[in-house]
Amino acid sequence: MEQWAEIRHRVLVEGASKRAVMKETGVHHTTLGKMLTHSEPPGYRRQVPYAKPKIGPYEDRIRQIIKEDTKAPKKQRHTAKRIFERIRAEGYTGGYTQVKVTVRKIKRRQKEVFVPLTHRPGEAQADFGYALVRVAGQLRKVAFFVMTLPYSDAIFLQVFERITMEVVWEAHRRAFAFFGGVPWRITYDNEAVWVAKVLSGRGRRLTRGFLQLQSHYLFEAHFCRVNRANEKGAVESDVRYGRQNFLVPVPEVRELEELNAELLDRCRADLAGQSRGKSGRRGERLVEDQAAFRPLPAAPFDACRKVSTWVNSLSLVRFDRNDYSVAVRCAHHPVVVKGYVNRVEVWQQTERIAEHRRLWGKDGVSFDPVHYLALLERKPGALDHARPLEGWDLPECFGVLRRRLEDEAETEGDGTREYIHVLRLLETHGLPAVAQAVKKGLRVNALTRDAIAQFLILQEDWRQTTFRLEGREHLRRVRIDQTDLLQYGSLLAAGAGGGQ
Repeated sequence: MEQWAEIRHRVLVEGASKRAVMKETGVHHTTLGKMLTHSEPPGYRRQVPYAKPKIGPYEDRIRQIIKEDTKAPKKQRHTAKRIFERIRAEGYTGGYTQVKVTVRKIKRRQKEVFVPLTHRPGEAQADFGYALVRVAGQLRKVAFFVMTLPYSDAIFLQVFERITMEVVWEAHRRAFAFFGGVPWRITYDNEAVWVAKVLSGRGRRLTRGFLQLQSHYLFEAHFCRVNRANEKGAVESDVRYGRQNFLVPVPEVRELEELNAELLDRCRADLAGQSRGKSGRRGERLVEDQAAFRPLPAAPFDACRKVSTWVNSLSLVRFDRNDYSVAVRCAHHPVVVKGYVNRVEVWQQTERIAEHRRLWGKDGVSFDPVHYLALLERKPGALDHARPLEGWDLPECFGVLRRRLEDEAETEGDGTREYIHVLRLLETHGLPAVAQAVKKGLRVNALTRDAIAQFLILQEDWRQTTFRLEGREHLRRVRIDQTDLLQYGSLLAAGAGGGQ
C-alpha cells in the first residue's frame, strides 16, 4: 500500500513519466495502469466464472433434491453426504467437497428474509414453551406460558403442569392482572388448545373455551399462518429468553406456585431494563402500552373447567383421570366438578360439598377422611382398615382418647363408636379447635362426644348469639314491659312470711 500511494503521488501530483517510474520500480505497465485508476489495490477479479466441469452439470439436480426436501419431514431430509451418494450413482465423478460447497450455497440462497415489523402500543403476543423443573426433589417437564408486549418488551412468564384449557384461562387472567389491563390485540400460533381447525387463508375455527375467554376480555385475536412463527417473533424470542434467564439453572422448589411467585418478581425486575434500539426503560414504555389497553372486566374470569358427573358408590367423583372424595351422603347423586389449575371443587346445586388440591397425574385418588366418618359411624369395624383414613396424621391426644374410651366401654365396640362420634366434630369444627377440646376433655375426664362438644361451644364468641331484629321486621311492634324489681322483692317477702 505504501508503494501504491507513492507511485500514484509521483505520477499524478509530481508529473513523473510513466516510463521512468516503470524503469525505476520494475512495475509492469498493466499494474501501473491499475495503480493510477484505483486508490487502493482492487484485489483479484475474475472476468469469467470459474469452470466447474464436474459439479456444474449436477447443480440443477442438487437444487431439485433440496426443493423436494421442503415437503419431507425435517428428520428425513437429505444431508450433503446423501446427495453426494445419489448423484454419484447417477454419474458424478467429482469429490464430496464440491457437493458440500454447492449444497451450502443453494441453501443459503433459499433462506427466507424477513421484513422488520413495527409494533403499536397495546399489542401482545402469547405462546407456550417447555422446561425442566425439580419439584419436591423430582425432575419434571412442565409447560410455561409467556405473554410479551413487543412495544415495551415487557414480559410475563408462569409455569404450569401441562397445557389445558383451564391453564390457558388462568395464564391469561394472571397476565392481564400483571400488565394492568387487556391488550387490544394478541397474536397466537395455531395451538390446538385454542384453534379447533385451520381454515383457508387466515380463517380459524376456534375452540369453545378460547371463545369464552375472548368474549369475557373482548380482545382481538390474530393467528399466524401455518409454519410462520416469524409473525410472532417477539414472543418466540422471549420464550428462549425466559427459559435461559428465568429457568437456568434448573429451579428446585417444593411446588410450582412457589416458583411462580419467584417468576413474578423476576418479571417485575425485568421492567427496569432497557431494550436495544429503544429509548426509555421497559417500565416507562409499559405506561404507553397500558394507555392503549382495554380495562379489566368488573367481574373476574372464573378460570375453571366444569364437568357434570355422578358420585359413585365409593363417594368418589372423577375429573381429568383422577378421583376425588365427597361426603358419603352425596353418593349416587349428580354433581358439578370445577377444575382450577391448583384445586378441584365439587358442587351440588348451590352448595360446595368438597374441595381438593388438583392432581395432575393419572389414576390418583384424593381422600378427605372427614367425608367418610358418617359411614364409619354405622360401620365402626372398618375404622382400622378404611383406605381414606390411611396416613391421617391426627394429634396424639386423639389416640389417647380412643384407648381410654375403648378401655372404659362396657360393651365391645361402644368405645370405638363413641370415638367416631368425637371425630365427626371435625365436620363442623377445625382440627385445631377439636384437638384443644379433646385435650381439655382428657384433663377433666369428660370423654364423650357431647362433653367434648361443650368445650367447643365455650370457645365460640357469645356476641354472635345476641338477638337482632335484622330480618325479623315483623317483631318491631312487639313491646315487652320492663320488669319491676320491687314486685320481685314483694314476692320474696310474701313467701318468707308464709313460711313463718
